[in-house]
Amino acid sequence: MATGHAPGNPIPAVRKDPPVEHPVVVIGPQYLAQYPVELAVSTKLWTLGENDFKVSDINGTLIFQVKSKKLSLHDRRFLKDAAGNTLVNLRQKIRTMHRRWEAFRGESKEEKDLLFTAKKSKLFQFKTDLDVFLANNKGDVPDFKVKGGYRESSCSVLLGDSNTMLAQMHRRHTLASTILATDSFGVTVYPNVDYAFIAALVVILDEINADRSGED
Repeated sequence: MATGHAPGNPIPAVRKDPPVEHPVVVIGPQYLAQYPVELAVSTKLWTLGENDFKVSDINGTLIFQVKSKKLSLHDRRFLKDAAGNTLVNLRQKIRTMHRRWEAFRGESKEEKDLLFTAKKSKLFQFKTDLDVFLANNKGDVPDFKVKGGYRESSCSVLLGDSNTMLAQMHRRHTLASTILATDSFGVTVYPNVDYAFIAALVVILDEINADRSGED
């Protein structure tokens, strides 16, 4: 039996995504890694008034946790580190056309502590594509995009309007998750990308997709 590749037979190419030229820091530089970060996100599919997440690494070590509060005018989610310190709180602006969410540092509601906003790219869309704007971006071109609603098999976080990949999310369907009424998916965060920021985007995606109306 011949081994190796015969002359002239092509060898499958290795996929090479454009590397991030500059570190992507939104929540903090302490959440940058020089290697791809693999995170596992799990959440209950149905809870009363609260929807808590756990974000772990590949060894099962808790990295982030998410707590939620349902208020009359705002839904708020709190992204906390493993020790319970609030890194960012996420608030939905109810009376907006595109399901707009705002992210503030810590537990602040002050405009000076706004980190970023995220909204659905289009008013009516089958997939939940998001446009993400940093607080100092007053223009129409988003700093980041989320492509492909995470209820599909996967979705990607891209840098602006480029093809530079920052993170990918993959849903996991197992018998155990069905029996326990949990939802889980994996997130691969590329090197030099703020993985706390990516975790916050996952929270917003989950909240938008959990909305039963699907019309806004």
